[in-house]
Amino acid sequence: MQRDLATIDGVTVLIYDQVCAAEKRRRRKKGTFPDPAKRIFINDLVCEGCGDCSVKSNCVSVQPLETEFGRKRQIDQSNCNKDFSCINGFCPSFVTVSGGNLKGRAAAAPAAAIPPLPAPPPPVEGALAILIAGIGGTGVVTIGAVLGMAAHLDGKSASIIDVTGLSQKNGAVFSHLRIAPSDDAIAAARIPIAGAELLLGCDMITAGGAEAMALVQPGHTRGVINENLTPTAAFTIDTGIDFAGAQTLRRLREVLAADSAFVDATRVAARLMGDAIGANMFVVGVALQRGLLPVSLAAVERAITLNGVAVDFNLRAFALGRLAVVEPGAIEAQLGDQVAAVAEGSLRLSTDTGDAIERRAALLADYQNAAYAARFGRKIAAIAAAEARVAPGRTELSDAVARNLFKLMAYKDEYEVARLYTSGEFRAKLGEQFTGDYRVSVHLAPPLFARKDPLTGLPRKREFGPWMLAAFGLLARAKRLRGTAFDPFGRTAERRMERQLVRDYEAVLDSIATHLDPVKYDAAVALARYPDKIRGYGHIKDRSVPGALAERDSRLAAFLVPIEELQAAE
Repeated sequence: MQRDLATIDGVTVLIYDQVCAAEKRRRRKKGTFPDPAKRIFINDLVCEGCGDCSVKSNCVSVQPLETEFGRKRQIDQSNCNKDFSCINGFCPSFVTVSGGNLKGRAAAAPAAAIPPLPAPPPPVEGALAILIAGIGGTGVVTIGAVLGMAAHLDGKSASIIDVTGLSQKNGAVFSHLRIAPSDDAIAAARIPIAGAELLLGCDMITAGGAEAMALVQPGHTRGVINENLTPTAAFTIDTGIDFAGAQTLRRLREVLAADSAFVDATRVAARLMGDAIGANMFVVGVALQRGLLPVSLAAVERAITLNGVAVDFNLRAFALGRLAVVEPGAIEAQLGDQVAAVAEGSLRLSTDTGDAIERRAALLADYQNAAYAARFGRKIAAIAAAEARVAPGRTELSDAVARNLFKLMAYKDEYEVARLYTSGEFRAKLGEQFTGDYRVSVHLAPPLFARKDPLTGLPRKREFGPWMLAAFGLLARAKRLRGTAFDPFGRTAERRMERQLVRDYEAVLDSIATHLDPVKYDAAVALARYPDKIRGYGHIKDRSVPGALAERDSRLAAFLVPIEELQAAE
């Protein structure tokens, strides 16, 4: 249409009228808009962490997943808008799950299954300033409204100011809530600097940010913090962003009063209720049962009912929060029943460098054969020997080499993608989220058969049904053809480049082992990490390689400068 309008002289106007994806999601929750019986799932084993899916979709539901093999991607099923634009990313890791149900949502027991709970302590007396911190789209404003209504039902006064900024989904949202015996006790609605007496941190990053911390009085403000790290909207722009979760959690523990509570509310809500949106009400339940709120149990439950949205769901999340205080072991027991057997998979992080090396050697044997794994082992041994000679007790270099040499050697060609879909771990992770009668389709652009997009000239992905998983089984068994004269895929430019990248990296490792010196140790570690910049498939990978090689060349040149010249320069 834009091309047609461009041929018309003068001013033309194009009006594009469509309900946005976020509004569709809100309407689906109310049952007023069709809800497609399908969801997107990412096979993190196949994902390269390139971020092209975020570029194509600009969607905050595509979130980081920290794995043994680097930061990958996952779909947050709780806030997915179902516009499915993320599958346009040039990556074979995306699958469509049609039918079935989210496991936790389908298996969640009714609220009556929660055992009778003891009454919480009496409501806090006097006026209380409560700061509720979270991210847009998760119900932060709703929490403030529910607690304000509960205060009204208890015959108290309340004032609420919601600070939503741009109201962006996954942007920071704050509610300043004051509850007091009477209107006269509320001098100003907004909480001043160091004026918050209770912090309900529905999101750790927002709760630990500068805006919230300015309102907290160190050592005095009590808190209930959801210690789950939810990526902000900035991740769609900078996929390598450091969320500094450990530092944020440490800062919150240091600043808040000693009797504050830290709970993984998102994990509980997602696993036991099938929707992480219940995390905020879970936090409220914890706060009430710990005697931190100035409202009664009956008033909060009545306010949730009067709100009229997902009443049973919210009451259950609230009750689970109370149960977590009364009997935390019961929550952990229920969580344990929901965890799939993927403890040795990609989500288990290595305990030390030796563990990381051992795991990768075993995987390379599965990838190709024992000889291929032995090739890996010889290079690691040479680096480890040089490291022990010049820096006894340090392992950063061996660790960097193990991770990056493995990354290059285990390049994801057609055989490896097929193997990663049929090794069993993918099915285990799929079964951890979904239950019922569902059908799995994969989205691929086979290099020898993919059609080109007429506008971009790039390969176009297609959806392949469940039969492709059976075909993957056959293709995975053909891995012995890899690199031989009979390899039908081995002659493509991409495969030749990948094999050359391995040889080039091995040459760099030889230089490191030969010239390693205590003065050059940190430079060697930085040099060994350059392959981490190489990510993606096809044209995405092609774009990443030049930058990585440029970094290699500059770091290698600096590393090879004679020690005498370095000392003279100092």
